[in-house]
Amino acid sequence: MRSAQVSRNTLETQISVEINLDGSGKAKFDTGLPFLDHMMDQIARHGLVDLNIIAKGDLHIDAHHTVEDIGITLGQAFNQAVNDKKGLRRYGQAYVPLDEALSRVVLDISGRPGLVFNCEFVRGSIGNFDVDLFHEFFQGFVSHALVTLHIDNLAGNNAHHQAETIFKAFGRALRMALELDPRMAGMMPSTKGSL
Repeated sequence: MRSAQVSRNTLETQISVEINLDGSGKAKFDTGLPFLDHMMDQIARHGLVDLNIIAKGDLHIDAHHTVEDIGITLGQAFNQAVNDKKGLRRYGQAYVPLDEALSRVVLDISGRPGLVFNCEFVRGSIGNFDVDLFHEFFQGFVSHALVTLHIDNLAGNNAHHQAETIFKAFGRALRMALELDPRMAGMMPSTKGSL
């Protein structure tokens, strides 16, 4: 099984992530950030990855360090779990609607970190969750997962719907990219011979 467990401890946060890329969407979260937990659940369920995240952070200051460090630690766990990348489809994409909202996510398990994040939320917060932190989460993830990720929110007039379409599309694009292609068995999905 392609799985990993990673802990990251700093003066600001203590994060533990367990991931199984060949899971069934089972998830458990204890981050102190209910809306972020809801978004992580979208990744697990739509990506069909098993995901456990425990986080303790300096939420008395704000959620920035906790959200960013969850992204970093999830990226580290993903990078470990994906192993040598042989046989992967490598690329994934998804469009996901939710009522009036629509998002597109395209990713490449490339070995090169890169994030293009085109999302203008209609509100600055969802409940008490600052929407600017979504960018911080994905930046932390791509920097440590070593993936190229394009996220575009194409429509929406409800910030909750916008966020949910982004995370559902991210989960589905991950699922596609992580699939093992029987025609590529044992082969590196790159003309360079490595990723």
